[in-house]
Amino acid sequence: MTHTSDRSQNTNNSFATSQGAQVEIYTSPFCDFCLRAKALLDQKCVDYEESVVLTNPALRAEMLKRTRGRTSVPQIFINGEHIGGSDELYLLDQANELDARLERHVY
Repeated sequence: MTHTSDRSQNTNNSFATSQGAQVEIYTSPFCDFCLRAKALLDQKCVDYEESVVLTNPALRAEMLKRTRGRTSVPQIFINGEHIGGSDELYLLDQANELDARLERHVY
């Protein structure tokens, strides 16, 4: 079961998938790329922590610092490693590298 939390209201930073990987995604409402990235994570039954940055300047500043100034959303981290946005997430999946980063075993 996939669980998301909105850090604009919940500041619990420790969130790991049932497979062990910690997935964080900075988003904004009504962002098609954000919806696309979350849909892939949901399809893979991955738990993730969602931080909505639109109305939270502190979260936006945190995102900018962690991404070295990238302002677009989504911005996705797996186990603390910045992987980029929706396109990069899908590229990892197409290259059969996403499951390994999510610490998932595909048989």
